[in-house]
Amino acid sequence: MPNSRVLKIGIVAGEASGDVLGAGLIKSLKQLYPNCEVVGVGGDHLIAQGTQSLVDINELSVMGLVEVVKHLPRLLSIRKQIVNYFIENPPDVYIGVDAPDFNLPVAKKLKAHGIKTIHYVSPTIWAWRESRIHKIAAATNLVLGIFPFEQAIYDKYQVPYQYVGHTLADTIALEVDREQPRLELGMARDEHVLAILPGSRAKEIASMLPVFLQAASLYAQHQDNKLHVLIPAANKARLVQIEALLAELKPDFRLTVTQRPARDVMIASDVVLLTSGTASLEAMLCKRPMVVAYKMSGLTYLIMQRLYKPDYFALPNILAGQALVPELLQEQVNPANLCQNLLEQLQRNQDLLLYAYREQHLRLKQGADEQAAKAVLALIESHS
Repeated sequence: MPNSRVLKIGIVAGEASGDVLGAGLIKSLKQLYPNCEVVGVGGDHLIAQGTQSLVDINELSVMGLVEVVKHLPRLLSIRKQIVNYFIENPPDVYIGVDAPDFNLPVAKKLKAHGIKTIHYVSPTIWAWRESRIHKIAAATNLVLGIFPFEQAIYDKYQVPYQYVGHTLADTIALEVDREQPRLELGMARDEHVLAILPGSRAKEIASMLPVFLQAASLYAQHQDNKLHVLIPAANKARLVQIEALLAELKPDFRLTVTQRPARDVMIASDVVLLTSGTASLEAMLCKRPMVVAYKMSGLTYLIMQRLYKPDYFALPNILAGQALVPELLQEQVNPANLCQNLLEQLQRNQDLLLYAYREQHLRLKQGADEQAAKAVLALIESHS
């Protein structure tokens, strides 16, 4: 493929995490092939890489069934607009970053018009609703995956898939420096730091933070008045919500809410208490002992009991195929249980835990941005 011709890339990121992931891919792609034009939907990160965004990314960042239903007419209108744009201005490849409910229908229509399509970040077919693989196959020429255990299921159905690794594993050092973030966060040397990450969504915080604070109150009794709890707020709206809850619950221990990155808070901590999600993966990469908890509605829990396949729900455990970290679900998520598990995490052999964490870190550390960019170029070249 001669470097003189302009490479046209279509890309749609549906939310903030996809914007970061997509920007890393585009940055690496431009290093390999500088003559690129990038159009689609992106936030600040993709726009900074020269992406022309057809609509505001915030219009796509809709979470939850009720919210999606409320915004459905606008979402369908945007989807139609994007499909029509790319049919009239065909890119060399269309890349949908995560947001499968939005991106896969777009990709399917574009693929039917002879446009090559890639989906970056596999839907969780390894966990539940495996039958979605057929929709993925119909919509894509290639799936770029971030977890090594996904390969088997794609091989089973003979759907093209490439494992590229996880960007978090590239950006977090194998050996983390704990002193710097502790200094920057104003932690005294003799303070015992508990990081609490109740989630990044309003509903999660409302459900998890009160019980986490009750657990911290019990935990404080074991720390000789040296406990300092740190809570990172994902954004301004979550900061306001957390502070309102604290004003209502009036915790009886030293506590700081910060808008510094969750990563800094976790590295500075002695132990982490968190709501299940990507935060558990980040805590593992930060090499911290942790307790992972999750509560869902009774109806959702009943449904997931029938549909969910893995033995674990915390990402470190799924990756390792064993219980590296304690995970508590539903009625197990109570103050006494959480406190007991936190204490046990401090008593376990930290060297063995660090070794297991490091092993998983190395599996994920593949240079994801560059791997993804090379896969995009290889797909274009193979069909040019």
